[in-house]
Amino acid sequence: MLELVKYIVTSLVDEKDAVIVTEDENKRITISVAQSDMGKVIGRQGRIAKAIRTVVRALAQKQGERYTIDILEDDEKNGTKGQVVSAE
Repeated sequence: MLELVKYIVTSLVDEKDAVIVTEDENKRITISVAQSDMGKVIGRQGRIAKAIRTVVRALAQKQGERYTIDILEDDEKNGTKGQVVSAE
């Protein structure tokens, strides 16, 4: 599942080296991208983020699992590090 999410996100962004996708033991997938690419991952009114979640949910249902996806914002100018911008 991690590889699928990383493939989708790296296809959307300009700074591919800044993409970090991790998964914890609770099946929570965390996506972190460069600040300049945040809008490309979330999309207008969250449409891209919702589409990513839909694809992950469909595959997870086939596997009999459930995943949660978080998109983190790292903005050093405003002093926020690791703040969840978009969650299921």
